[in-house]
Amino acid sequence: MNSVILVGRLTADPELRFLPGNGTAVATFAMAVDKNLARDKKLEFEQQGKPTADFPRIVVWGKQAENCASYLSKGKLVAVQGRLQTRTYDNNQGQRVYITEVNAERVQFLEWGENKRQDNFKRDNMDNSMGGIETDGFQPIDDDDIPF
Repeated sequence: MNSVILVGRLTADPELRFLPGNGTAVATFAMAVDKNLARDKKLEFEQQGKPTADFPRIVVWGKQAENCASYLSKGKLVAVQGRLQTRTYDNNQGQRVYITEVNAERVQFLEWGENKRQDNFKRDNMDNSMGGIETDGFQPIDDDDIPF
């Protein structure tokens, strides 16, 4: 079974390109995924200069790739579900290079940012307490009044 689920923060803005010929959108980005280390082990790694996170490369296709490029940016928290994929190519020196990446089937935005393509879209204009819903006329509910 080849299945991967990762939660982490983008290390840079996604890069979007379109394949020549069919025009399919492809976005790539790396994310920092913390290693599952105990607090003392994490401090030990930090003192020794060892990494406390991994930085997998993510590949996203189609409309989802366009959405990632539009709404995600460096530092945003995301969850990625997909599969591991290894590919190879020969570099300029004739050496075979192996690349392992996550081919994303689903990207869940855990933190939202503004649409980078539409500057007039402002989420901060909404009432953050209720997501823009008018709260006049509502009263708090006492949990003891609920019959279940």
